[in-house]
Amino acid sequence: MLAATPEDLRGDSRYSFVAANLDAWEPSAPVDLIFSNAALQWLDEHFRHILRLAASVAAGGVLAVQMPSNHAAPSHAASVELALCDRWREKLKNRVRAHPVATARDYYSLLAPHFALIDIWETEYQQVLSARADDEHPVVAWTKGTWLAPLLAVLVTSERAEFLSEYARRMADAYPPGADGRTLFPFRRMFLVAKR
Repeated sequence: MLAATPEDLRGDSRYSFVAANLDAWEPSAPVDLIFSNAALQWLDEHFRHILRLAASVAAGGVLAVQMPSNHAAPSHAASVELALCDRWREKLKNRVRAHPVATARDYYSLLAPHFALIDIWETEYQQVLSARADDEHPVVAWTKGTWLAPLLAVLVTSERAEFLSEYARRMADAYPPGADGRTLFPFRRMFLVAKR
C-alpha cells in the first residue's frame, strides 16, 4: 500500500508514512486520528489491539474503525463449515476464524470507559457482481482475495481446486445470478467512531 501512495502525498511534509506491523505499531506521541479500514479483524485478540491503539488517541481525538462483519452470511459461514468438515479439518482448523468481529455491544463496552462519545453502526451493502469471463462465481472471486486467503494459503494446488469447487457449488446455491446475469452480494460492515 505504501508503494502505491501517490507521489504528491509522499512529498508533502504534512504527511509521514511508516511501514510497520499493525499488531505492534504505536505512534511516538498521541495522535488526533487513528483510522483503520478492514484490518483489525485480521488480528488475533483484536480487543487488546483496539485498546492499545485507543490509548494513543489524544484528547479531542478520534478512533475510527471499519471491519467487515459478514461472518454469518453464507459466503463466510459456508467456508467455515467446509473447512471444519472431515475432509479439511486437520489441515484448516487452525486457520478458521468463525467470528472475527464481535457485536456492537461488545465494542461499546470495550471503548466506553475511554471515550466521551461513541457511534457504532452496521451497514449492509448490496454489492452487484458481474458475471466473469472465466465462469468463476463472482462471490468466489470476491472472497478468494480476502476471507478465503488464509485457508487457501495452506492448500496445495489440487486441494485448492477441490476446496474451491465445493465452495463454488455452495455459493451458486446461496447467491444465484439475477435475470441480468449479475449476482447481488449483501455484505455487512461495522463502523466504530469514538471521540475522546
